[in-house]
Amino acid sequence: MPTKGRNIIVLGTSAGGLEALDQLVGQLPTDLPASIFIVQHMAAHNSGEPLLRRLNRHKAFQPKLAEDGDRFRPGRIYIAPPDNHLLVKKDKMLVTKGARENRHRPAIDPLFRSAAVAHGARVIGVVLTGMLDDGTAGLMAIKRCGGVTVVQDPRDAAYSGMPMNALNNVDVDFCVALAEMGPLLTRLVSQLHRKSKGVPSDIRTEAVIAERVLSDVSQVNGLGDQVPYNCPGCGGVLWEMDTPGEKRYRCHTGHSYTGPALLASQSEKIRGDAVDLFEDVRGTQESPHEHGQGFASLARQKRASSAGQGDPGLHRPHSRHVAGARIRRTPRHPHARKGTDGGTAPSKVHTMRGWP
Repeated sequence: MPTKGRNIIVLGTSAGGLEALDQLVGQLPTDLPASIFIVQHMAAHNSGEPLLRRLNRHKAFQPKLAEDGDRFRPGRIYIAPPDNHLLVKKDKMLVTKGARENRHRPAIDPLFRSAAVAHGARVIGVVLTGMLDDGTAGLMAIKRCGGVTVVQDPRDAAYSGMPMNALNNVDVDFCVALAEMGPLLTRLVSQLHRKSKGVPSDIRTEAVIAERVLSDVSQVNGLGDQVPYNCPGCGGVLWEMDTPGEKRYRCHTGHSYTGPALLASQSEKIRGDAVDLFEDVRGTQESPHEHGQGFASLARQKRASSAGQGDPGLHRPHSRHVAGARIRRTPRHPHARKGTDGGTAPSKVHTMRGWP
């Protein structure tokens, strides 16, 4: 694998991404001397086949779902599997079931961050169409480690949220329409990369958290200060991170949120609580022998099986403010199931598997 040019391209997209990726890959030369890694937000039950079928039209790149421990090669496309994060090391890939970031697994930020730590200035990070702001913190990590950042022009994107948030928070190197992006990436790959910068400690710490899937309060304490909000994914304490760009929040189990993502998650939790309350009241009027189980139980099971969300839990909402937006604090209900931390931060490291 050449070392003089930029040979790692990481792409992140969400809504509208299928068509955008197809169009972009179709612009690239088949002998491109770079490995391409893609995160497309998808539901946990999605097989990934629709994206694979679309990109298989470009057979020279041999698109495939990434597999844990596989070595990567230039001129190939690797796609994050459903319900797993894709991480890049020096010469191989890791596929992990770590905690969701920005409500997603796979998420864009973990991929971008891992590439920045492992490959520095040889990385090109690209954010395409999508809603909300996954990918912004990852682009910031690439920029701080000496890599190049590229964003689709929001006016050209099917959904402008992700590109616009990136432009608002990162000093992006290039903002171009999709039709111009293929030639731009080809040119950037052929150029000598600039000198890599030292990896900032906060970026390295977050990369370690994603890779090892650990619960470590001391690590998160080093990233910021505790705030009086609960994590929607696990009910644990949140830390407000002291990092450049927009405000972000992380819990000790690995869940990570931007302000808008946290607001959206808390809002969904509150709506779920309201449905639970309604169905509990309604269920008292039904015979358990006639229906087998109450409406509330069915409602909770349905939400628990929904992709991209944590356990529903039972909470009473309390108003708080995050990053200038009104959100809800959701302390644990006294009868809700407690995790290993009992709703508070643990005092030692615990290995976590299969986080919601």
